[in-house]
Amino acid sequence: MDLPSPQPETASVGLTELQQQIVDFFVDGVRVLGLPRSLGEIYGLLFILPSPLSLDDLVRLLGISKGSASQGLRMLKTLGAVREASGNGDRRTYYEPAIELKPLVGGFIREQVRPHLDSGKLKLQIISESASRTENPAEREFLTKRIERLKSWMKRGGRVLPMLQKILGQ
Repeated sequence: MDLPSPQPETASVGLTELQQQIVDFFVDGVRVLGLPRSLGEIYGLLFILPSPLSLDDLVRLLGISKGSASQGLRMLKTLGAVREASGNGDRRTYYEPAIELKPLVGGFIREQVRPHLDSGKLKLQIISESASRTENPAEREFLTKRIERLKSWMKRGGRVLPMLQKILGQ
């Protein structure tokens, strides 16, 4: 039985079927991570094309707004997923993908996961203080155990991240 070809999910203009499939692959990836769709579109296109692209090129080829492209590039640069590249001599800035796994994972952990863990510690402290004021002893004991479990998960997460970066970077 032949499986139907997946339909492109983006409004890209003038891309080959393979290029569109790669863009859609990265869109699916960012969707799993809870990141904006435009990040997957931009990174996917930069990944599959041999030459760096300008902001205007991305807007034209992906059919996205200039604001979306600009914001996406800014976030991808912060994550370490794209970098500025040499252009063709004009005044525009060109971008290329970072294709090494270690910096990509490191940037994602640094910019997305680590801040969540750090803010989670403060939130858990506040939650713990609220639970300690619970009047019902049985409920207070239950809440205390659950909060301790969350603290344990947070602690493990903090230990696993550096190992994950090292494993995926090699």
